[in-house]
Amino acid sequence: MAAEAVPTPPGNVSGPLCPVDSAFAQRFLPTVYLTVIPLGLLGNALGLWHLCTGRREGARQPLSLLVGNLGLADLLYVSTLPFLVSYYLRGREWLFGQPWCRLTRSLFHLNLYASIGFLTCISIHRYLGIVHPLKARGRCQGAASSGWLSALVWLWVMAQITPDLAFSKTDKRGVKCHDTTGQDDLGTYVPYTLAVTVTGFVIPFLIIIGCYCHVVFVLCRNDSVEPGLRRRSIGLVILVMVLFSICFLPYHIFRNLNLFYRGWQGSCTRAIGNVYVSYQVTRGLASLNSALNPLLYVITSRDWRSRVRSIRQSATQCLRPTFRSQAGEKGSVILCKGGSSDEP
Repeated sequence: MAAEAVPTPPGNVSGPLCPVDSAFAQRFLPTVYLTVIPLGLLGNALGLWHLCTGRREGARQPLSLLVGNLGLADLLYVSTLPFLVSYYLRGREWLFGQPWCRLTRSLFHLNLYASIGFLTCISIHRYLGIVHPLKARGRCQGAASSGWLSALVWLWVMAQITPDLAFSKTDKRGVKCHDTTGQDDLGTYVPYTLAVTVTGFVIPFLIIIGCYCHVVFVLCRNDSVEPGLRRRSIGLVILVMVLFSICFLPYHIFRNLNLFYRGWQGSCTRAIGNVYVSYQVTRGLASLNSALNPLLYVITSRDWRSRVRSIRQSATQCLRPTFRSQAGEKGSVILCKGGSSDEP
């Protein structure tokens, strides 16, 4: 097991160095990223293609615009993962320069908080459609309202992650590419991270819990809700709760714990190493949201299943002549062999 010593802050230079299993991230994260890349690219590309080529009235639905922006954020993040795979497979050796390191790390946070922001908007939209359908019909059903809302989400997310660009992401040699920042800027980075955790995760999470508790309550008591809408709403509640429980909540807990222990001036304990490894696991889990988000296309779309069915039928019709020709060729070969064996 390779161990890396995590230095204590400058104010405690004489303190001990705390070893952690730095090689774990080099084994674990590339495996996760190599799984997310094909799933995220294929799922989000197909979802955006569905939104762009589907019925015009469906593509302009508020939920479709919000889900489309979520897919765009996922594609931006997934496009940076090959560079991170190279970084970890080379033993944490960054070859692409400091500006690209900052951009790559910032796009992770852009995707993270854009996902949370758009999931919050989708949840509020579903809440209004189920709990207050008459009030929401005139105000929230237009494409313009979702367009303005999407722009506000992007501006809010940019305001949250822009300060992160001011922190150094590489070491003095430019070889390491930190996911947070170096030890020298840790005293300033911790308050910033706590503020972003509250505004970018805790508050949206509380809003989503409140919305979905009310939605489930109404669905259980109201039998007049359309069965298709009921099914999509329940599926949306389950998916969003899974995303927050697996991808977002553990990451924010262990990121802040890891930063706290990096500034710890007491003695080294096993908990420091355990928190570090757990943080690396949650980083991989957080990246999985780009592979799971495409499920929103299936849950929120009314005609997704019919579109997938038509694509499958078209592909089957296109491939059927090929299979028939290959079967005919095999049959002719067998006949020829049978004829030659009858010759004296």
